[in-house]
Amino acid sequence: MVNSSSPPASTGTRTPSGLDAFFEITKRGSTIAREVRGGLVTFFTMAYILALNPLIIGTATDVNGLLLSGLPKLDAAGQVIGVNVATSIAMVAAATALIAGLMTILMGVYGRFPIGLATGLGLNAVLAYVLAPRMTWAQAMGLVVWEGVIITILVLTGFRQAVFRAVPRSLRTGISVGIGLFIAFIGLVDAGVVRKAAGTPVELGIGGSLQGWPIGIFLITLGILVLLFVRRVKGAMLIAILSGTVLAVIVEAVARLGAHSATDNPTGWMLNVPKFTTFTAPDLSLIGKVDLFGGFAAAGGFGAGLGLVLIVFSLLLADFFDTMGTVVAVGAEGDLLDESGNPPRTQQILLVDSIAAMAGGVGSVSSNTSYIESAAGVGEGARTGLASVVTGLAFLLSLFLAPLVNMVPSEAAAPALFFVGFLMMSQVTQVDWDDPEDGIPAFLTMALMPFTYSITAGIGAGFISYTVIKLSKGKARSVHPLMYLVAGLFVIYFAQGAIIGLLG
Repeated sequence: MVNSSSPPASTGTRTPSGLDAFFEITKRGSTIAREVRGGLVTFFTMAYILALNPLIIGTATDVNGLLLSGLPKLDAAGQVIGVNVATSIAMVAAATALIAGLMTILMGVYGRFPIGLATGLGLNAVLAYVLAPRMTWAQAMGLVVWEGVIITILVLTGFRQAVFRAVPRSLRTGISVGIGLFIAFIGLVDAGVVRKAAGTPVELGIGGSLQGWPIGIFLITLGILVLLFVRRVKGAMLIAILSGTVLAVIVEAVARLGAHSATDNPTGWMLNVPKFTTFTAPDLSLIGKVDLFGGFAAAGGFGAGLGLVLIVFSLLLADFFDTMGTVVAVGAEGDLLDESGNPPRTQQILLVDSIAAMAGGVGSVSSNTSYIESAAGVGEGARTGLASVVTGLAFLLSLFLAPLVNMVPSEAAAPALFFVGFLMMSQVTQVDWDDPEDGIPAFLTMALMPFTYSITAGIGAGFISYTVIKLSKGKARSVHPLMYLVAGLFVIYFAQGAIIGLLG
C-alpha cells in the first residue's frame, strides 16, 4: 500500500504540472500512468452493469404492462415480444453508459477521488419490482429523483451522520444481504433455473430437472465466473458474461432454439435470443422521461401512499449506507483516510454521489451510486480523481457499443446476478448471531425479501421486530427516535388492509 505522504523518489524537486497539481497525483504518491491503468481496471470490473441493468429494468414492466421503451412486453396471447424487449434493453444500456460516464467524470473532477459510479444493483431491483408495478416508469423515475434530492439535503445539512446512527448495523447488514438474496433469486428465475410449478410454488428447471442449452449456458457461465473469481482475476464478471454470450450466439446459430414459450418451446431462451445484431447509433430517448409528481398521485389511498413513502425511504437507506461504506472501504484500500477514518474532500464526494442518484432518475436508469469495485483500480495504483476521469471516459466510449448488449441472453448475464447474492451474503458475519436482539431482526429482514418477493416486507419486518424486542428488554432508550417513527409507519403499512376494512 502506497504511503500518500511520500512521493516517488524519481520525482525529485520537479514542480508538478497543472494536471498533477489539480489532482494531487505526486502528493498522493502516484503517477499519471498508474492513474490511467487503475481507471481502466475499475471500468472493466464495473462494466458488467451495462449488461445487468438492462436485464433488470429493461425487461420489467410498469403498471400498464409497458417496458421502459413504452412498448408492451407481452402480446395478446401472453408471450414475450422479443423485438420489444431487445429495443428496451438497448435503450437502457445506452442510457446506463451515458449517466455512469458523466457522473464518474464529475467524481474525478469535483470529488477528486478514485471511485466509479453507475446504476446501483439492489436499488434497480427495488425500482423494477416494487415501484414500477404500482405506476408508470416516468413516475417511478420521478421518485428516484426525489430520493436523490433528499440525500443531497442530508449531505448539505450534515444530517447524514444522524441517519447513519439511527439504523443499527445489524439491520443495515440485513437489508444489504436480503437484497442480495432477492437479486440472486431473480437471476435464477431469469435464467429459467427456477420456474413456477403446478404442485409447488416453484421448482427446479422443467419438471424438477435442468433441460436445454440455455440452462446449460447459465451453468457454464456461472462456472467460468466462479473459477475466475477464486483465482482473483480482475473483471471476472465481465469476462464470464462475454464468454457465455459468445457461446450462446454459437449455440443459437447452430441449433436455432428461438424464444422461450411455456407451452410450445419450454427450453428456448428466456428473455432475448442471442444472435448477431447490426450496429446502430445509441438511442438516448429515455433521457428526461421523468414525471416528478405523478408518482405521489399514482399511489392512491392512504395505505398505498404510506407504502410509497416507506419504499422511497428504503431506497434512501440502501443508497445512503452503501455509499458511506464504499467510500471508506476504497479510501482504506488506497491509504487515503485521515486520522478520523474519513477520505479527503468527503463533502464533495458525498455530494457527487447524491447528484448521481438524481441523474439516474433523470436518465431513466435508476439511482447511480459509488461502486466498491473501484477498490480493484485502487489496488492497481489509482489514488486520485484522474483515475475516475479515465473510468468515466471508458463508459462514454462504451455508449457506442450499447446495441451489442442485445446479444447477451439472460442466461449469460443472470449468473452475475446470482453471484452478486454471494458477494452481498459475505456481509452476514457483521451480525452478532449469538445476540438474538440483533440476530432475529436481521434474519427476518434477509429471509422475507426473497420469500415474499418484496424488499419492503423484509425491511418492515426488520424495523418492527428490532423495536419490539428492544422495548420488551427494557432498552427503549437505546432505540433512536427515528426507528420508532419508521417502525410505527411499517405497522400501519402492514395493517392497511385491516384498517381500511374497519373504516369501510
